[in-house]
Amino acid sequence: MRIAEFLSPQAVIADMQSRTKPEVLRELSATLVRAHPLLPADRLVEVLREREKLGSTGIGEGVAIPHGKLPGMAQLQAAFGVSRAGVDFEAIDGKPTHLFFALVAPENSAGVHLKALARISRLFKNPRFRTAILEAPTAADIHALIIQEDARP
Repeated sequence: MRIAEFLSPQAVIADMQSRTKPEVLRELSATLVRAHPLLPADRLVEVLREREKLGSTGIGEGVAIPHGKLPGMAQLQAAFGVSRAGVDFEAIDGKPTHLFFALVAPENSAGVHLKALARISRLFKNPRFRTAILEAPTAADIHALIIQEDARP
């Protein structure tokens, strides 16, 4: 599985405007809906919020991977956003979060969902890659960097 299969260039935000956790979830959901208009916007936000109630998806090092499952979806979809200012996302290291990778999977897709989470987590462990994403000026540049890094063996 490659990230290019579920992250479209239209679902990348180069400069998020959100300043709070709920705003981040709404902004990422809105971006997903713009890229995939058939997704139910309100339900999408709710699925991400429900998952956050179980514990923050802020994995530290400035990265969060909000995720959830949505009935009726045909396939895994994602949105990615960069917050230049950083947001208090209740990350495990207590630091501001700058990189947000939202994943929404079909309801009965545990294997695909977990593989995608593991792949994204592994990708964003690389500090040089995280820095390159933060320095990329446009959504197209950010998308290209993610796809390029994901293609490495």
